[in-house]
Amino acid sequence: MRYRVTHTTTYEYTDQVGASYNEACLLPRSCPQQALLAARLEISPVETDFRVREDFFGNQVAYFSINKPHHEFSVTAISEVQVYPAPTQLNFSQGMAWENVREILEENMSPQNLDARQYVLDSPLISASNELSSYARDSFYPGRPLLEAVHDLMQRIFHDFTFDPEFTTLATPLSEVLEHRRGVCQDFAHLAIGCLRSQGLAARYVSGYIETLPPPGEEKMVGADASHAWFSVFIPEQGWMDFDPTNNQVPNDQHITVAWGRDYSDVTPLKGVIFGGKDHELSVSVDVQRLGE
Repeated sequence: MRYRVTHTTTYEYTDQVGASYNEACLLPRSCPQQALLAARLEISPVETDFRVREDFFGNQVAYFSINKPHHEFSVTAISEVQVYPAPTQLNFSQGMAWENVREILEENMSPQNLDARQYVLDSPLISASNELSSYARDSFYPGRPLLEAVHDLMQRIFHDFTFDPEFTTLATPLSEVLEHRRGVCQDFAHLAIGCLRSQGLAARYVSGYIETLPPPGEEKMVGADASHAWFSVFIPEQGWMDFDPTNNQVPNDQHITVAWGRDYSDVTPLKGVIFGGKDHELSVSVDVQRLGE
C-alpha cells in the first residue's frame, strides 16, 4: 500500500524567539517491509544550516537552525512510502522457546546478535524492575515459544490498560503507568519493552504512523491522525518482528515506520534549544492518506 503522510508541528510563543537550534526525526526510513519514495521538510521561518545525518540506529535525523526573530515556528514533514504486507501468516505456537532465545543472545557472538544485545539493556526511559518482571511472568512461562509469549503479552496489555491521553506526559515514570494501568501508545510500547528486557530478551521502540479509517458513511477528517508507537522483538536468524499493544495487532501494511531506538528519547520527533520565547502553545496535525496499491 502506498501512503502520503503530512505531519505539521507548530509552536506559538508569547515572547519573541531570537534563535533556535533543532533536530527533527520525522523522515521515514526504508526497511524490509517499507520503501521510502520521497520525503521533505518545510520549515517556517526559513531555516539555515540545514543537513540530514544518519544516527547510530540508522534513522534519518535533520538538523537545522533558525536565526531570524519569530513568534511562530512550524515544521511540516511530507513523505511518501510504499508499505508491503507481511509475506506469510505466522503460527505463534511454533518456533524457539523464549529461554532458548535468551541463551542465544547471551552466548552467540554473531554481528546480528551483538547488535540486538544493546536492546536488552536498560535505556533512559526504561529500566528493568521486579514489577515489570512480575507482570511479564504470566506470559513467559517455561518452555513457551517466544512469539506466542510476546503475542500473549501484547493482548494482556491491550485488555489490562486503558488508553488515556490525559493521564501521562513524557515525564511520567513507567512505574506509574504500570500501577494505574493507564497511558498512551508510547507508554504501552515502553511497558512491553520493559517486560521483555526483564526476561533477558531484546526489544526496541518503533515510532511512526498508523492509517486510521473513518466510521462507515463518514469522510475522513484531514489532520485527524496522530503519531503512533509500537515495539519490536528480536528473533535470532530471522530479525525483528513488530507488535502493537495499543491496537492489539501485529502491524502489517497500515503501519508506517519512521524510526527505531531503545526508547522514545532516541527518536523524539522534534527537539531543540530556543533563545527567548517564554511560554508557548503547541499544535500537531497528522494526515495519513492512502494513495493506492
